Amino acid sequence: MGQSLSDEAKPPSKEEITADLAEKFARKCFEPLELYSFKHNFRSLADHEQNVRYLKEDTIARFLELPDILAVSPVVFHMLSCIAAFPFLQDAPVILGFEQMIMVVAIMTERYTKILARGNCSRRKLLFKSLAVYDRKLSEIEKQRNSTVSEQSPRNCVPGFAVDEVGDELDDDAADDDELVFAALHSLDINDAFKAGDSYAATTHGAMIPADNFRKLIMLLLLVSPLDAQENLSSYAHRVIGTELEDLRATAENILSAFINVEKSPGITYPRFKNALPFNFPFLFDGFNPLFEHFLFAKDLDFSKRKDGLSKAISPAVVQPPLLQEEGQILTLSILSQLSFFISGNELFRRLRLLYSGSEAGFSMGSFETKVFNWRAPTILLVSGTRLSDSPSSGGSEGNFNGSLPPKRFPNGSSPDRDRLVFGALVRQPWRHTHRECFGGENMLLFQLAPIHDVFPASSINRDYVAFAKPPAANPGINFGCPHPKVSQSSRNQPLRHLGPVSLVVDSSFEYGVFTHDYASRGGAFVTSASRKYNFQERFQVDEIEVWGCGGDEEARVQRERWEWEAREAEARRRVNLGTGDIAADRALLEMAGLVGANRSGGSMA
Repeated sequence: MGQSLSDEAKPPSKEEITADLAEKFARKCFEPLELYSFKHNFRSLADHEQNVRYLKEDTIARFLELPDILAVSPVVFHMLSCIAAFPFLQDAPVILGFEQMIMVVAIMTERYTKILARGNCSRRKLLFKSLAVYDRKLSEIEKQRNSTVSEQSPRNCVPGFAVDEVGDELDDDAADDDELVFAALHSLDINDAFKAGDSYAATTHGAMIPADNFRKLIMLLLLVSPLDAQENLSSYAHRVIGTELEDLRATAENILSAFINVEKSPGITYPRFKNALPFNFPFLFDGFNPLFEHFLFAKDLDFSKRKDGLSKAISPAVVQPPLLQEEGQILTLSILSQLSFFISGNELFRRLRLLYSGSEAGFSMGSFETKVFNWRAPTILLVSGTRLSDSPSSGGSEGNFNGSLPPKRFPNGSSPDRDRLVFGALVRQPWRHTHRECFGGENMLLFQLAPIHDVFPASSINRDYVAFAKPPAANPGINFGCPHPKVSQSSRNQPLRHLGPVSLVVDSSFEYGVFTHDYASRGGAFVTSASRKYNFQERFQVDEIEVWGCGGDEEARVQRERWEWEAREAEARRRVNLGTGDIAADRALLEMAGLVGANRSGGSMA
């Protein structure tokens, strides 16, 4: 009996735990048809050596159709070889055998959430460890740099890193356990004492993702972000040649800048990775889900003759409309993918239509109003510009604009050689005139796309979200995050613009704009940056403004009907016989017709 009790107390081996977890993932995370297809794909792809079947790097790259030009295959293979060691991450990298690939596909498609219900288990830390390298030299460089930052502690100058705060590198593994690992072991009823006695998770201390590796991965993530589960990556081959490839690289560089300053840092540490993701990139890795679901679908299998329930009809591929009906000067396919890292792709891909372009419709608030105001669904405003000189002109329109602003107290937000700026806003409420108070809601976003990616969520403390103010308002224009302009009593003594702590302003002529980030201030309509913990301000000359409507045919139909209604109203006005010369009489006649004033039946105020 003593021997029996001893056997029962003996913990399972790593091999037994891995096999049990793989079996549970396969049984509960995949449908029978998916598991059958996975087995078929593995058998057809695997190499065989000494009774071991495994997948090689070039096999996976060929199966997933990873473009050679991105040179991302080694990065992906290393990542998968580390994830395959789950839950024993300290043993990584491992051979990609059958059980290991079960782990990989369940995690990369997020199917693991079907059984790991112990809290909201995120794969964030696991992905970091799978991409990171442990290099004492790199860690020493980081340590020296952080020591220098601590001594200088700058506040009003651009630091060496996009993410910069004293103590930023103190990553306490104990405070951020590998919840995904522990949830997996908990699902197998593994004894807590046994878990505490074994080192399941590799530490993040001294680990960082090499900047060049992450740049390559970002390019792949931009490419796969709109991918459907049964859509081949090769269908996007046109995006990795010529100007499309250049645009992809430039966009990846802007995104990488949200994590580090590549000129001064060799790689991305876990605190920087962890801080940047929640607000800036909540959907960064979502493109992996459909990419790795390719392992769960076998294109060369014929299920028509099967009698075990696996012969359900497989829907033929549906011809999809283009990702973007037309590209703009600002919104390209790469920028669209960048937006999908923080706005759900379901709202973006094949759902956007250009409502307003300054270069086409004219740079004026009137043109903007005509094109945008009747769209009843969410909109995305994008504005691109060129940074103004630090020694601005004192005359002309630039001088007038600078004269309307408070003196500049903060430096620029990025290095001088990157002077093309792109800002934007997601507005979920219909646009309208604002006479005394702003409109908008807490589900809005203010963001920057270039030269550094950054996202500023709306705050619930202050509701000065959006103002569309025309004269006689003082300093009219489009404002995000600023108090509403007051009515000007004099054209000579105009007050200075009141810039919010985190705000974007475009003047009424659509010639100039200013973005302000006062990190020390609190109480603004938008939250300060999670990655740039310093003050900066960008003043720029507007190159282009675009507004894109989120929606489909129904939203377009509603807009068209409102346009037609306004056209009929305008025609009714023209048919009224005026011209008596008596302004008061003409006004009374219009009121009687119900076209203006208190008796008006609808439309915008005259």
